[in-house]
Amino acid sequence: MNSDTVYLDYAAATPVDERVMAAMLPFFGDKFYNPSSPYAPAVEVRHHYEAAKQRIAECIGAKGSDIIMTAGATESINLMFAGVTGHVVTTAIEHIAVLAAARLHEHSLVAVDSTGRVAAADVRAAIREDTVLVSISLANNEIGTIQPLRNISEVIQEVKRERHATGNQTPLYFHSDASQGAGLCDINVARLGVDALTLNAAKLYGPKQVGLLWIDSHVRLNPLIVGGGQERGLRSGTEQVAGTVGFALALELAVGGRKSEVVRLGELRDMMQSRLTHNFPDAVISGNQRHRLANYLSISFPNIDAERIVFLLEAKGVFVATGSACAANKGTRSHVLIALGLDPSVADGSLRITLGRGTDKLGCERALEYIVGAVLSERTRMDR
Repeated sequence: MNSDTVYLDYAAATPVDERVMAAMLPFFGDKFYNPSSPYAPAVEVRHHYEAAKQRIAECIGAKGSDIIMTAGATESINLMFAGVTGHVVTTAIEHIAVLAAARLHEHSLVAVDSTGRVAAADVRAAIREDTVLVSISLANNEIGTIQPLRNISEVIQEVKRERHATGNQTPLYFHSDASQGAGLCDINVARLGVDALTLNAAKLYGPKQVGLLWIDSHVRLNPLIVGGGQERGLRSGTEQVAGTVGFALALELAVGGRKSEVVRLGELRDMMQSRLTHNFPDAVISGNQRHRLANYLSISFPNIDAERIVFLLEAKGVFVATGSACAANKGTRSHVLIALGLDPSVADGSLRITLGRGTDKLGCERALEYIVGAVLSERTRMDR
């Protein structure tokens, strides 16, 4: 990135780590072979591919054979939803990819509290006799609130025991889109208590359009893409070897540096939040202050048009967002902030500031100067 810019939209995209890029390069050159071909160089590429999947699996406490590689998180989510038939349960603040997939089924949306947390009891109440899937993100992509997946898993297990006792053989799977939380939260599938997990390399300083769906061995899905039968017949198509190798290293680096990065980013985020709320006492912080990703700051300035703030900051070389990249691209009001109960006049003044590896104190100080100036400028303009 340009040294004159301050990038604070890591939730939307992360740059590919130089080490990840170096690991991928051979598979665009000398190791270009199709991993399904029978001759020795191709078999070697197949070994690299399977080894990369196993490395990914070890990062989440799983087996490589249970990982289905996809072209990003959206495809992974679609595979999970399209693979089942029946009623599904999710929350009102999920990523639009989850909500769009849920709308193709009979579905229930569970409300969240004013901080974006969903209660396990409310999830339990939404599960019906014919519910086949519960899908709840590990951490929200707009406000960073972390969900109590383990508690939710416990109530789902209770439902499964009740079904077994009554002879109801309808399967019930628990899926989580962990794309945003993967680099900053524990993503061990056993500790989370999930049956299926979505991850996205592009959120972890890996390549874009590379994702995965981990499914436990008991999960049965129908394929979304048919053809040559790759990925256990669930996702046909020639394997993306370079992307998978890059994903493996990106995930290893993220998991290995997670604890120290959580502390570093949390301190920078808290400094920015303190400074902004000091300058603007009426500012509204969204998200759960105790259960929140360390790099997230969702802050609203009432009666201000956040899009104008974004444009003013861009002119100064500071890049932030008004919400999710998908919502911003459509020019729509954030469904997440509305679900929290925020008045539209507050929701429309919301900035999503997300920090990452390239963020330092100097950059935060510079961004703060321009954010404060932009908000003051807008308020002066509106008071005229």
